Amino acid sequence: MKQSLLIFFLIGSFVAAAQEKPKDNTPQWKGKFEQLDQTLPTPNEYRTGSGAPGPKYWQQQADYEISAELNDENQSISGSETITYTNNSPDVLKYFWVQLDQNLYDKGSNTMKTSTSSVRDSVATKLVAGQLNLWDFDGGYKIKSVKDASGKDLSTTVNKTMMRVDLPQPLKPGGKYSFKIEWSYNILDRNQLFSRGGYEFFPEDGNYLYTIAQWFPRMCVYDDVVGWQNKQFLGRGEFTLPFGNYKVNITVPADHIVAATGMVKNASQVLTSAQLARFEKAKTTYDKPVIIATQDEAIAREKTKVKEKKTWQFEATNVRDFAFASSRKFIWDAMAVKIGNNSPLAMSFYPKEGNPLWEKESTIAVKNTLEVYSKYTIDFPYPQATSVHAASIGMEYPMICFNFGRPKKDGTYDNQILQRMLGVVIHEVGHNFFPMIINSDERQMTWMDEGIDSFVQLLTELERYPNLDFSRGKPAGLVPYMKGDKAIMRPLMTNSEQVIQSGSEQYQKAATALYILRETVMGHDLFDRSFKEYAQRWAFKHPKPSDFFRTMEDASAVDLDWFWRGWFYTTDNVDQSLDQVKWYKLRTTQTNLEGKDKNVAKGDLATGKDDKKPAEDFSNGPSYFSVIPTDARFNGEFRNTIDDKAVISKLENKNFYEITLTNKGGLLMPVIIQWNYKDGTSEIERIPAEIWRVNETKVTKVFAKDKEVASVVIDPEKETSDISTDDNVFPRVAQPSKFDELKKKTN
Repeated sequence: MKQSLLIFFLIGSFVAAAQEKPKDNTPQWKGKFEQLDQTLPTPNEYRTGSGAPGPKYWQQQADYEISAELNDENQSISGSETITYTNNSPDVLKYFWVQLDQNLYDKGSNTMKTSTSSVRDSVATKLVAGQLNLWDFDGGYKIKSVKDASGKDLSTTVNKTMMRVDLPQPLKPGGKYSFKIEWSYNILDRNQLFSRGGYEFFPEDGNYLYTIAQWFPRMCVYDDVVGWQNKQFLGRGEFTLPFGNYKVNITVPADHIVAATGMVKNASQVLTSAQLARFEKAKTTYDKPVIIATQDEAIAREKTKVKEKKTWQFEATNVRDFAFASSRKFIWDAMAVKIGNNSPLAMSFYPKEGNPLWEKESTIAVKNTLEVYSKYTIDFPYPQATSVHAASIGMEYPMICFNFGRPKKDGTYDNQILQRMLGVVIHEVGHNFFPMIINSDERQMTWMDEGIDSFVQLLTELERYPNLDFSRGKPAGLVPYMKGDKAIMRPLMTNSEQVIQSGSEQYQKAATALYILRETVMGHDLFDRSFKEYAQRWAFKHPKPSDFFRTMEDASAVDLDWFWRGWFYTTDNVDQSLDQVKWYKLRTTQTNLEGKDKNVAKGDLATGKDDKKPAEDFSNGPSYFSVIPTDARFNGEFRNTIDDKAVISKLENKNFYEITLTNKGGLLMPVIIQWNYKDGTSEIERIPAEIWRVNETKVTKVFAKDKEVASVVIDPEKETSDISTDDNVFPRVAQPSKFDELKKKTN
């Protein structure tokens, strides 16, 4: 055999390198692998190019002292608050902006004016009443006064859900200013109007369960990126708030149990001696929950309905909000959780209608959440985390959340009820980390809290509940959405109010993207280290998307701009097609310069038949190729030469498979190939997404294998959310449903 060089493959590599550009070849053309530098904000002394807070990073602080009373007779709340605002910015402030979220339910709310509706036949009465706002509810804040520390009225302007407070003198950098607001509002029925806060009425015993949120006028965020974040609240875009310290007095009927942000400071005054003893026991009990307020006690309270009142005192340090729940129906249990050097309490409050499910599962789920989230982010820093059971809601606040998942009236529940209940508890408790600690702007970017939280939720579910079928965030579960109508899709980088399919996009798609990033693109070690770095850098700060993107790359040395661009800035989907697999072997007889050989049939480079008609399987056997001696020109200025014979020896008896892949969906992803061999064995080969870097739509690559291949499958474990798997197999399978069947046979 002549000494030769594998010119065949060298030429093929040059052909595959031809990048497809727009026909006009304009210099403005940008590929999917172009860096995001000009898309992301320019780094500065506040936010660095590495994704870390800069040397002059700053944020404001708002401290609150609140006294409020819950009226159980007419379902209203009234209160007064003193806000002390610290200006840590380099700017002089002439006015403040305060959020008035309850004005969402004012008769003049922009939410009702801008909502769309249509007439349908046989529509449920409740839906009609909601669409046409037929409920006779007097909503919105009644602002009694806004005064300075000396009691003088301040000039204010109310614009829907925002109130501007003009300062008598500009507040200079480093200065503090205190002012007082008195207010009241009517609490709505959550069964009539969608709301994150409100009440549920129980006609069987005539009692109420209150989940009170967005209940006091709250300071807007002022930051280095947007200044005042005073975008109007229309109902979907949630909240961004400054950190501060809270002292809150809540007056309720004396037979109510109150759950709230922070820790109760006067437990001896509001609990019975027996309850107080159980509460203290819970603080050192790590193996199972301790019942602090029992079901029998709750049933007795439901019947008495005392007229006396009690004031519960709570304090919370370095939190961005405050919420509470109150009812005479509450059962209360708690247990300690070991997190680093701390032992926070995991607690649950629920009416008897939640049992036996809630007594069995809720607090354990809180414990599981704190442990797993702490592992992936930072140690949970607060003294407690509470799950409150309320109908048809999942909503989060610092140290407290409101969660659905109610058994049937006879107390029974199936796996679906259990799984939904566990899922929402984990998700809402997980929000303590995103965004209550890693404090992203929910009003602008939903995915930064909901999507990231949904991702860590999935990690928790898979680790702590392996026998349940949790799937939101797994790649295969996203396929129905990704195959959907793009006219109603929005990129993840879309303002919250413009999103149409919020659950599928901002929760599920974002969670799936991060799951794929961890499982398929980066690997666990690199991802987990980078993700933890992001959490540690931005704990108790205000990160933006660019801070997350940059940190993940900075801490891993993985270029992910193509990933962010595709998954977060477009509505492309993943649809890789395995168009062709050609089988070759090296010709073992002498080849002349015309490439002819008497021992090889004509057309032997056509994978069996004819180059114009691609082979459908391997039944015609391999085609053959020849190599020719290395021309001296390939050595250039080198004085030494390649040992052609040694190279040829490595090619003999090998099987060469040339695969052609098409990116039909537009979203670039790694290529995962399963080679199934004729001897019944198989192997997985992983190719980074950069294989598409010079041609984003079509690539060809040759693989050398010792064994003969029976079939080839791409994305065999459905890791990438590929929307069509029938073209992921060679030889082709008639029906997509046979994809897994073929994989099982070849495994």
